[in-house]
Amino acid sequence: MTGQDHARTHDATTQDATRPTRAGAGKVLVALYATFAVAATSRAGYQLLAKGDEAPLAYGLSAVAAVVYVLATVGLAVDRTWARRLAWAAVGTEAVGVLLVGTYSLFRPQDFPEATVWSDFGLGYLLIPLVLPFVGLWWLRRTGGHVAAQAPAPPSSTAVDPRDGC
Repeated sequence: MTGQDHARTHDATTQDATRPTRAGAGKVLVALYATFAVAATSRAGYQLLAKGDEAPLAYGLSAVAAVVYVLATVGLAVDRTWARRLAWAAVGTEAVGVLLVGTYSLFRPQDFPEATVWSDFGLGYLLIPLVLPFVGLWWLRRTGGHVAAQAPAPPSSTAVDPRDGC
């Protein structure tokens, strides 16, 4: 493989690996996150304002989930390096959050008098909150890997490598 062939192959791979997260099927993912952002924000706002004293932990966790969904939506929808970092952080936090809150709600159901987005692993939302962050993490990896893992393109050179036998 010549230096030019290597550069062309690397450029094509780099272009494929860094496409916007909102492209293609990413539009559906952004729409799902936006829907959950609106739903979780509305639910948390109502729960905290109308009956926050009944279950402050559960309703406070709903508010945390709402913030995470808003941040994930922005991170996935915007095509910038900072947004990709934000998406990784938000979607990773979501994955940990739904697993922790889901597990906690199974062992302490009395702390969750009403379902929240992440309680019972999102059973009230057809378990979408359990699946969504793992799809989101997969999509982030597929569309560009981790931000820190993106390497700069090697310098293109037409110099002949003596090992090529030329």
